[in-house]
Amino acid sequence: MNTPPRVLVVDDTPANVKLLEGVLGFKGFEVVTAASGPEALAKLAAAPPDIVLLDIMMPGMSGYEVCKAIRAAPATALLPVVLVTSLDPQGERLKGIEAGADDFLTKPINQAELLARVRSLLRIKELTDRSEAQARALAELNATLEARVAEQMAQLERLGRLKNFFSAAVAESILAAGGASLLETHRRMVTVVFLDLRGFTAFTDTNEPEEVMEVLGAYHRVAGAAVTRWGGTVERFAGDGIMIFFNDPVPMPDPTGHALEMALEMQRDFAPLAADWARRGIELGLGIGVAEGYATLGAIGFEGRWDYAAIGSVTNLAARLCGEAAAGQIVTERRTVARAEARFEFAPAGDLQLKGIARPVPGFLVVGRKPGAA
Repeated sequence: MNTPPRVLVVDDTPANVKLLEGVLGFKGFEVVTAASGPEALAKLAAAPPDIVLLDIMMPGMSGYEVCKAIRAAPATALLPVVLVTSLDPQGERLKGIEAGADDFLTKPINQAELLARVRSLLRIKELTDRSEAQARALAELNATLEARVAEQMAQLERLGRLKNFFSAAVAESILAAGGASLLETHRRMVTVVFLDLRGFTAFTDTNEPEEVMEVLGAYHRVAGAAVTRWGGTVERFAGDGIMIFFNDPVPMPDPTGHALEMALEMQRDFAPLAADWARRGIELGLGIGVAEGYATLGAIGFEGRWDYAAIGSVTNLAARLCGEAAAGQIVTERRTVARAEARFEFAPAGDLQLKGIARPVPGFLVVGRKPGAA
């Protein structure tokens, strides 16, 4: 404590008061005195002390009654009270405990015992006061946190579907940037990746729905891990088809590199899955198409059901290239090759006549990363 502990001595015998006042004052305590119960309660109400030394036998209002009154008042309910008595210790202790006393002193008072008991109770009071202060601070903090949580929940309600189609890092960037502005319609260069399972239609025609869902779940877990690792945005799932794009809604320094790394990782991680299925008589392979170009992007849908979409010829090109990819292949076009040929190896796949595209498109197979490429 920064200030001297304040002790209220309540006794109707002046000699007793003088003795206690002298002992405690000499040890650095601030001593306040009262000669009766009503006077003690008045001083308690005006300026609560840190501890009360309370005589039991007083005219008009006994120490027990004063102690009960102290305990009944919320402001002093935890105030340390020491009853001082010259009567039978055992009987007085029982009554004192029932009245709410914390400790007892027997007359004639032993000075060492007096100081030890006072200091012990003051330590307890200091801890209690500290706990109450911490509780108040915690309550204030909780009120502040509740307000902040309410504000953030309102924001999350507006953008609650973000993490369903964005990676966690992208979703957090959208939230940090204020969210809604990034979802407005805009145009941007993106790299689009389209995935499709070879043999899936035949598989669904000859197997039970539960097995189909099991296979799709395993396939989606492999794809999802790679999408998350490389920061892709999932535009949609269509059965075994998945469309992912890079460089939006948050721009990244190397979207083409990320897209190709993801595609290579997917083929690598899909291989043991396909081998396990083959042992069960399930013949499935993963084909991937990658294309780069401009798209219009933004939130589409209606109130209560929004998605984030990329619209443009580049998405159709990626889907058509995926259709040309055999199991285990990644097929791309020359814009992607031009962007990434310093780091990745490509092999010509010939001119591809793609559905919905008038002219043949030169196709390339993504062979892998060049040795030593950054």
